[in-house]
Amino acid sequence: MSGQFEATTDVDRPIDEVFAFLADGRNDPKFSPRVQRIERVPDGPTAVGTVFRSTVKDAGMKTAREFRITEFDAPRRMRWAEVSKNIVMAREGGYDLEPLPNGGTRVRLFNVLEGHGLGKLLVGLALSAARKDADAFGSRIKAAAEAS
Repeated sequence: MSGQFEATTDVDRPIDEVFAFLADGRNDPKFSPRVQRIERVPDGPTAVGTVFRSTVKDAGMKTAREFRITEFDAPRRMRWAEVSKNIVMAREGGYDLEPLPNGGTRVRLFNVLEGHGLGKLLVGLALSAARKDADAFGSRIKAAAEAS
């Protein structure tokens, strides 16, 4: 089983600034409390092929995660795929950004979660929790991007 969750928020910052903030995945802990540590490999500008390695904590369990950037079209679109093997993982995800008439930016984030092994039983719970938190997650992205 797999499924998607998404969040949309309007950020009071220009699209170039918001995209740069989100493209540097090392900013993820500023809006995602589950991310405990993250690094970019190689250490340089984010581009197709860049990998972000992180340690996250979900439901009391720490896991190692690796996401590879699969599409990078600044300042409007970025896609990633999880390359680590976890029981519940993000097969794909991304950001879509669009400029707003007031100079702000609309941000849409999505992740497609899928389960492997025992994760096939847990992915529904993970999706439910992610969907329940989607509006708050969008609000955290907005606050972090505006504070940067």
